[in-house]
Amino acid sequence: MCFQIPVFLESAIRQGRPSRRVYRRLGIAMNAEQTIRTVPHELAGQRLDQALAKLFPQYSRSRLKSWLLNGAIIVDGESPRPRDPVYGGETVELRVVPEVSVTAEPEFIALNIVHEDESLMVINKPAGLVVHPGAGNSSGTLMNGLLHHAPALEELPRAGIVHRLDKDTSGLLLIGKTLQAHTALVRQLGDREISRHYLAVCYGVLTGGGTIDAPIGRHRVDRKRMSIRDDGKPAVTHYTVLERFAAHTYIEVKLDTGRTHQIRVHFAHRRHALVGDPVYGGRLAMPAGASDRLITTLRRFRRQALHAARLEFVHPGSGEPLSFEAQPPDDFEDLLAALRGDVT
Repeated sequence: MCFQIPVFLESAIRQGRPSRRVYRRLGIAMNAEQTIRTVPHELAGQRLDQALAKLFPQYSRSRLKSWLLNGAIIVDGESPRPRDPVYGGETVELRVVPEVSVTAEPEFIALNIVHEDESLMVINKPAGLVVHPGAGNSSGTLMNGLLHHAPALEELPRAGIVHRLDKDTSGLLLIGKTLQAHTALVRQLGDREISRHYLAVCYGVLTGGGTIDAPIGRHRVDRKRMSIRDDGKPAVTHYTVLERFAAHTYIEVKLDTGRTHQIRVHFAHRRHALVGDPVYGGRLAMPAGASDRLITTLRRFRRQALHAARLEFVHPGSGEPLSFEAQPPDDFEDLLAALRGDVT
């Protein structure tokens, strides 16, 4: 039988090794990763899906269940149900075929890479860069840039992005480069074992540090906003005062939880909205007696004054504790300089 190579594959071959996406368009399977385990007798009586989570802790339970239902996990030559019990001694064969998990197109975007190894990356994201493609942002996002830098990330959920930052928030972002690393880092995040520290400038003069414990949910009217709601998800924010100015405060913030817009919503709720916040900041107010320099700086600062400055976590491969820091960008530093220059 004669097999004619499609034009798109012929072009890809001329340029180098075809990507997994090209092979999938032809229906050609890439080599699967095969792992064989024996169910230990101490797991006897447990559900199969529970036993699989212990046999393959590097993968999430939802992914293991999906593979089981799709026939990628075989037990003693058969495909049992997730709720079926195990008795100990069964042979479990896991055949992982890489799958495309994201549909964004690779695109060259200059990335400020703070750290990269075989398991993960730490990126210093500039303000103005959208993290995930969405309505009105199908290109030019961090995800597009990541897929260009490391094409294998197309096989990972959200291209390996472990957590997110708002478009106009700058600072450190963590990316897992393998499915095992991404799963482990997401678990660390869920278990509150990843420490995220932010720098922010808010309106008003705070007398001291503290904790804001107020649940956050989607706004009942404006679905693009978040708000404090009794039926919202738990949200805890700790803050420390770094500097006080005439009508503003420079703070360090640490998150216990990572709700959408959490820091912005919490401080707006306390009537100390972040400087420049276009959603929660309200109308721009100038402090009495402000210098021309400060007035000009505040008017030009059109984003929330929020920067993800420090990230601490355990390396999913080596178990080594890691810590990374990123200095605030120039516009943030200029804001601080203007505020300091106005202190009498």
